[in-house]
Amino acid sequence: MADVYVANDHRYEKMIYNRVGRHGLKFPAVSLGFWHNFGTKDNYDNMKAMCRCAFDNGITQFDLANNYGPVNGAAEINLGRILKEDFVPYRDELLITTKAGYGMWDGPYGDWGSKKYLVASLDQSLKRLGVDYVDIFYHHRMDPETPLEETMEALAQIVRSGKALYAAISNYDQEYTQRAIEIMKELHCPLIVNQRKYSIFERTIETDGVKKYCKEAGMGIIAFSPLAQGLLTDKYLKGIPADSRIARDSRFLQESALSPERLEQIRALNEIALNREQTLAQMALSWILKDDEVCSVLIGASKPEQIAENVKIVEHINFSEDEIQMIDKLSR
Repeated sequence: MADVYVANDHRYEKMIYNRVGRHGLKFPAVSLGFWHNFGTKDNYDNMKAMCRCAFDNGITQFDLANNYGPVNGAAEINLGRILKEDFVPYRDELLITTKAGYGMWDGPYGDWGSKKYLVASLDQSLKRLGVDYVDIFYHHRMDPETPLEETMEALAQIVRSGKALYAAISNYDQEYTQRAIEIMKELHCPLIVNQRKYSIFERTIETDGVKKYCKEAGMGIIAFSPLAQGLLTDKYLKGIPADSRIARDSRFLQESALSPERLEQIRALNEIALNREQTLAQMALSWILKDDEVCSVLIGASKPEQIAENVKIVEHINFSEDEIQMIDKLSR
């Protein structure tokens, strides 16, 4: 007999849902990212188990991009299969997002921010996902050569076509964010969110003005890499585990990142977390949500148990002033 998925009846009882800037949409405080562990080399049954665990715990947002894999497109293909097998009855309870902006196919039309690339890429993504529309479509990175007006017009056209409900940007700095918002206002198609890297160890959105500007402009922020590719966990305090990201895939995190100084920071942060009765990973995720300027934090996971552990942060996102000051001192 086929394994028929029925979602947990209590899935919405503990998760927090935050308004995205000043827009009507709400994000779960914790969202599931598909950047890692949903590619061709990963176990499909484990992917399905992670999606089930996420939704059963109130995570309604599945965040993808056209090039997530490996290989390019693999994460979308795998989620498309999972959606068909498990989530057809729950489609309207899900936020499915994807992006285009990095290299996807050969030739001059498969990269950056032209209308040709963005429209074609989304059409491909919809086929891989097996859906009629995505909830949010992002331009994945700033393009210094394509006029921003062309990129924004492409996003507005996509929303008007019904292939995406909302338009968004990712990896945009303060200058580009402000210009993009102004252009989209003229097109009567608001940009609702900017997806940026943010963690205790990565504070660029504070120093480049994006965090403050988005709050003032009514735009949401969703944070990726909140655990600094795994550095903000306790997994490296006793060496490098065989199943860690450094050991399995050094494209994004290399052993050189674990300097003696960095390990000293991690140990001290781990002590603060233990005093809060949290793991270091939980505290690092909670820290992202400590104010109302970030509406969701994207987690990556390699197994369902990590997701179940991480969603517990919604019960403990408040920090004392002393804790904030200690974390700031250690991280800087």
